[in-house]
Amino acid sequence: MTGSLWGLIWATAALILIGVYLSWTAGRLDRLHSRIDAARAALDAQLLRRASVAQELATAGVLDPAASMVLYQAAHAARQAEEEQREVAESELSQALRAVFAEPPQVEAVRQAPGGEESLGELNQAVRRVPMARRFHNDAVRAARAVRTHRVVRWFRLAGHAPFPLAFEMDDEPPAALADPASH
Repeated sequence: MTGSLWGLIWATAALILIGVYLSWTAGRLDRLHSRIDAARAALDAQLLRRASVAQELATAGVLDPAASMVLYQAAHAARQAEEEQREVAESELSQALRAVFAEPPQVEAVRQAPGGEESLGELNQAVRRVPMARRFHNDAVRAARAVRTHRVVRWFRLAGHAPFPLAFEMDDEPPAALADPASH
């Protein structure tokens, strides 16, 4: 065999390896984008559940009227918020929950009302699941961003037309009285 034939074989092998690497990277990026979509759907479901439980609690008649109004308005705003305002509205719902359930005696008063124990249990689950869902979403976003910043991904446009993934930043600290294990 001549030197030019060996050169052609090596060049073909190199092109095949580059093609396999690019294909693998594009597939990985596609899986990361799918993971972001699934995590965002889970986050949206948890946020909707939290807002729904808060609205139910606000209209159940177990809170004083002022607390009911504050909680209902914040939950309604969170459910109706446009995508650009969603983080702010969800943070405001977190603040309203902390304001309404600032003290263990308030939680105990709700617990003593008919149906209050079940409502608090649902609310407690909802406020605990939101930070986990947000963390999963933001971890997926971080992983996709890390891959998308590689030069090869940018040069060969392996991300296609997918939008750059954005983290969901909000205040998701639960009310202290619900976070306190002694209040359960």
